[in-house]
Amino acid sequence: MGEQQNDDANNVPIDSADKSQENLDVENDKADHDGATNGISSESGASGLVETNGDGEIKEGIFALTVKLPHAPYHVQIMVSTQEQVQDLRQSIVESPDTFQYTCFHLEHRGKRVNDFIELSDVKDFSSKSELTLVEDPYTEKDARLHLIKVRDLVGTVGDRTDVLFGVEAGITLYDSISSKQSTAVVPPGGGEKSHAMSDYDFEAPASLDTLLPMMTEKPPRTLKSISVSAWNPPPYHFRQKGHLLYLQFTTQEGEQFQVTSTVSGFFVNRCTNSRFDPGPKSALAKDGYSHSLLTLISSVSPSFSASFAQLQSFNNRRDPLATVQLTNAIPTSPWLVAPYDASGSGHQADMTRSQESYLIAGMDNSDTLRDWNEEFQSTRELPRDTVQERVFRERLTSRLFADYNDAAARGAILVARGEVPPLNPTEDGNAQIFVYNNIFFSFGADGVDTFTAVGGDEAARVAVGKDVLGVRAVNQADIPGLFTPATVVVDYLGKRLVGQSIVPGIFKQRDAGENQIDYGGVEGKDVVATNDRFAPLFKQLSQEMRVKAHPVWDKAGARHDLEGSVETKGLLGTDGRRYVLDLYRITPLDVSWIETYWRDDPAEAVESPDHRPRYPHRMAVLRPELVEAFWKLKLREHMSAELGKVTEARISDNEASGVEGEDGKDDSKKDGDAEQRRIDVSQFNFCLNPDAFSGQEPQSLGEKEEWAKDEADVRAAGVFLTDTVIPDLIQALNEGDVGLPMDGHSLSKLLHRRGINVRYLGRIASLSQEKGSRLTSIKEVAVREMVSRAFKHVVNRQLRNLPAPLAAACLSHVLNCLFEPPSRERPVVEVDECLRALYSESDLEFSSMTPEEMHKNIREEVAVRFRFDLDQDWIPVGKEVQLLREIALKLGLQLQARTYKFHGTGDADVNATEVQGANGTDHATTNGGSPQAHGGKKKKKGAAAQAKAVSDGQVKQTIFEAEDIVNFVPLVKEASPKSVLADEALEAGRLSIAQNQRELGQDLLLESLSLHEQIYGILHPEVARFYSQLAMIYFHLDEKNAAVELARKAVVVSERTIGLDSAETILCYLNLALFEHASSNTAGALVYIRHALELWKVIYGTKHPDSITTINNAAVMLQALKHYHDSRVWFEASLSLSESIFGRQSSHTATLLFQLAQALALDNESKGAVNCMREAYNVFLGQLGADDKNTQEAGNWLEQLTQNAVSIAKHTKDLQARRLRRINLTPRINVGTKPQPQAGESAAEVAGTTKQSKGSAFDSRSVDELMRFIEGGGDASSRKAPAPASASKGHPGRNNPKRRGGAKVVGAHA
Repeated sequence: MGEQQNDDANNVPIDSADKSQENLDVENDKADHDGATNGISSESGASGLVETNGDGEIKEGIFALTVKLPHAPYHVQIMVSTQEQVQDLRQSIVESPDTFQYTCFHLEHRGKRVNDFIELSDVKDFSSKSELTLVEDPYTEKDARLHLIKVRDLVGTVGDRTDVLFGVEAGITLYDSISSKQSTAVVPPGGGEKSHAMSDYDFEAPASLDTLLPMMTEKPPRTLKSISVSAWNPPPYHFRQKGHLLYLQFTTQEGEQFQVTSTVSGFFVNRCTNSRFDPGPKSALAKDGYSHSLLTLISSVSPSFSASFAQLQSFNNRRDPLATVQLTNAIPTSPWLVAPYDASGSGHQADMTRSQESYLIAGMDNSDTLRDWNEEFQSTRELPRDTVQERVFRERLTSRLFADYNDAAARGAILVARGEVPPLNPTEDGNAQIFVYNNIFFSFGADGVDTFTAVGGDEAARVAVGKDVLGVRAVNQADIPGLFTPATVVVDYLGKRLVGQSIVPGIFKQRDAGENQIDYGGVEGKDVVATNDRFAPLFKQLSQEMRVKAHPVWDKAGARHDLEGSVETKGLLGTDGRRYVLDLYRITPLDVSWIETYWRDDPAEAVESPDHRPRYPHRMAVLRPELVEAFWKLKLREHMSAELGKVTEARISDNEASGVEGEDGKDDSKKDGDAEQRRIDVSQFNFCLNPDAFSGQEPQSLGEKEEWAKDEADVRAAGVFLTDTVIPDLIQALNEGDVGLPMDGHSLSKLLHRRGINVRYLGRIASLSQEKGSRLTSIKEVAVREMVSRAFKHVVNRQLRNLPAPLAAACLSHVLNCLFEPPSRERPVVEVDECLRALYSESDLEFSSMTPEEMHKNIREEVAVRFRFDLDQDWIPVGKEVQLLREIALKLGLQLQARTYKFHGTGDADVNATEVQGANGTDHATTNGGSPQAHGGKKKKKGAAAQAKAVSDGQVKQTIFEAEDIVNFVPLVKEASPKSVLADEALEAGRLSIAQNQRELGQDLLLESLSLHEQIYGILHPEVARFYSQLAMIYFHLDEKNAAVELARKAVVVSERTIGLDSAETILCYLNLALFEHASSNTAGALVYIRHALELWKVIYGTKHPDSITTINNAAVMLQALKHYHDSRVWFEASLSLSESIFGRQSSHTATLLFQLAQALALDNESKGAVNCMREAYNVFLGQLGADDKNTQEAGNWLEQLTQNAVSIAKHTKDLQARRLRRINLTPRINVGTKPQPQAGESAAEVAGTTKQSKGSAFDSRSVDELMRFIEGGGDASSRKAPAPASASKGHPGRNNPKRRGGAKVVGAHA
């Protein structure tokens, strides 16, 4: 019993236990609960977990509830909460190892049935000593179908699923593969130092694609050969009257086939055969062949099942629990690179029930999945939100509803794009056709009805729908009572953009003559405008949230209408009585500076610029909400400064008028109080922007024109603020090293968006970065790659848009060949099946005539037009083809086969991945072109032999890509789900409390936020991954190392499954996990994670990213902790070399690394080199910081002592010298501890979070004499006190950067 209880407690973080705690009272004892179940605190969860009143009734807390079972083991204990709903307890029972077989049951308390939808605390006479009884229920057909699905998952008979939405290997994680590489250090057979994860790492080797592929593992044990619905299903009518629900069949490992009848009372083996129908009980097994659970029935007829099933459970338990849980509240990410189809273990497997799953899930008529999405969404928004519990329930339901809708809408959009859903208006043009599928309304993101003709046509329409979903998300986040939005999803698939919306009641209803179809806003563009007093208050609240103002607009007759939002934003009164807001693509003003510079109404008119580029593709260039918010804050600061000036002037005037202040000063203090009161009054500040400025409105009166001119000036000022302040400030921050640099296009785009910068300014970002020199070379490289990939996306979308789906792979392979081939090459061979070419004879195969020269020309033109940037000649750098290919794959939703891609710029010997091994399958892929140290000669010869064999077999590929390399297309989904306000509030409150030295309260709030995140989002969700990462860093700085490691591991797994295997966030999660593992004395394991992160870094950026200096330094410190002094020196040298190439030899960055290298050289018995490096570091510090700086003084002390030590060592014999240096066992006493890696655009202070940094020198406070005595063999490092935390020097802003000394808390190498 106790063992079961412990198992349940330990399994709380996985899906089953998460569901068992989803309705906990967030106000009561959350710290204790989460400390006991999530491994967060070693103290808070150890004591009493439940409170009772005098009558024994539960007041609050967590306790072990005993549930009586009808079969062995006859009772089980489940950890529950007083505020938990009974249905969550049911889910815990279903997922518990000892109660797998129960799916159809109810619970009873003292003989009375318990309602599934009430809380345990509401059960009559329920106390901590109460017991519940599990009572098996009669099955319905739906229950029987769901029971079969559950059993199939449990026994491991589910074959590979072909899911149109999720793609190949969706939601995969590499954590188990990476963590399995951890092993204790061993001495090589030839002797020498112990091996470690970095022993064969090659800094210059190109990206290895096998980094993205899981290791080949043993296959799970088989329990059954097959289990499926029988061919005799469904039961005929006369047997339905007897309670028959389904007919099933399964084949045991012994090869015996059994036919099973599912009835309302359970399952039994019948007398049917493949050719004879007799669903009655089999006479020989009439007694033993019956069970309420199919699992029990299988165990009774298959001698080997129980043992093999136990082996399967043991096999599954080896994996991280989060790696096996199915995603329910998020769409899993699909990797852009997958193992070849014929690789071992990835082939298609026979599974009869795979085609029956839709029936098992949804029933014969699919009625189980048809939902009224709009009513569900709006009813959820109308739920009460007064108490914390009501808010938790509302946000949790909202999150799950959005996940279900996004899944359904994406699946429907794929079917529409493939032409498998008939349109409602088949006579209309293709772009104007509309569809309804699964109660979701679909339309194309194109200008099918000429709405956007004047502002860019299809290009403007495509942008508008993308902006609309962002507007819907903003309204959902604002959560204004009484204002509703239709559920909205935008899906990009096969070059098409589709919009899926819930059907608003009355939107298709034709109103009476004289009535407008829209109740508020523009009815027919700007020509007809409607106003409605019922909408004005709601739109006013929305406008205040968006920082836009109420303003007049004029219809085509010149009549004035006062609107609270943009004329393009519409209000509709649904037939359900709810007020809906539609068309939210213009919730912020236009970027007039961009439009006036790069847009002309006449497409043939060249823009007045030196290069005379064509006009921008559309006029839908709007300012981002983040920019509007930043500009509003700027104006607020200006207003406050002006008000404070007025207060000061008024005070001076009052003093002058009243003479000298009173001797007691009382009157003056009163004036100070009045001034303070006036200082904080911002009620008079009402600055907002006009969203319709520069949109063609024509004011009528002189006063209206003056007011409109003022509004236009404000909007113009916002655009100037963007170009003249926000962008230069970002470039300056990146150049000074105060924030982390983006690794790839996605992280760069996120950084720009957070600062309010639109992606169309990528060209300006690249140009400004180039002006800054080598320090921002990486920014320019990432920006150019992002522009090229986006330009390629637009070129390809035009080819794919009207192309049949079976020809998409041939199209993609050809255009990729044209992109990566040099422009001088001839047109690559186009692989189009002749049968398909004849079948789709009417299709436009324009792509087949494209040449590399034409493709390169198109890319240059797209970049010039969309980003106003001229590409260099080498805009695909040699050796960076994989990185560009990855960006393209992510933007088009491609899944490519992992094989040799021989890019011509790299030569024959410098390809990116060798052939994937097949059935022998030791590795999926290896790196070509790497150094011999990294791979060894035998492996290289094997690769050469394989290539020779391919040549002999006539398998030499004529082009870089073939149609077979395009494994799959996955949809790209943009959705509108809001973030949880409640969970974020708890997180910020916890951070604030810790910053105010209220540690206990802060940790309680953080644990409450953890519980809220998991309840509202579910365990597997991108927001939960980010929260795990943030919380891990906070706990690390609170010196809760074990909790930090556990949270960081969860962050890695959830990030891989929901954000991406090779996303920048996942890399940072691995780096932070390595940092925490090192602090927890698992340095060997930390190096494994660092190596994987560096390999991923090569894939997404390449080598020599500036921020990798921090990571390389961390690895060097860890190697020193393992006493690999020579290897540590090599890594310090690599870090120094990279820093010198980026920052120069005379920078403080490089001086810091010289200081560290000097100590590493001393440890490696290179006293002369140590002196030289320390002297150079001292000279740089002296020149950069001055003689009085503590860094300079510390370097001088070190230089003096190292020089004396070198002279002393030279006087001794080599044997004595070797004997003494072998006694060295220390970590450098300079602050070279491992440092956390910041996110793109995040400063080190933000990474450190709540850490309080000490004042003083950035170096260690202990004397150099003490350290030098230790170097000479005078002490044991392990007995000495660990270094104290160091902080940045006050006089040098930017010293807190992780790439510089003293920016983060020092983690001693022996921690």
